[in-house]
Amino acid sequence: MRGRTVNKNELADSVAMVASLKKSEAETAVDAMFDAIAAALKKGDEVRIAGFGTFHVSERAATEGRNPRTGEKMMIAASKQPKFRAGKGLKDTVNAAPAPLAAGD
Repeated sequence: MRGRTVNKNELADSVAMVASLKKSEAETAVDAMFDAIAAALKKGDEVRIAGFGTFHVSERAATEGRNPRTGEKMMIAASKQPKFRAGKGLKDTVNAAPAPLAAGD
């Protein structure tokens, strides 16, 4: 079962509501958080948010691949991949049993 996709504007709306902020302030806060995480990862740092998870960078070695159209061999360059590892608090929240329905719902 899949839920719906939440975009950045909807995330900012949710932050604004929960934190009692103006929508523009929440958008600024969300953008600042994403920028801070990206900047830390670019420097090679790891970002740990207790109870939520860890953002880190993984190194991918250069490999030999094939062009799917021609079948010709080609080199795929080494790259850095951003990764996220969920923390226990987030896993527990996602796996929590849904609240039972009240009589008459």
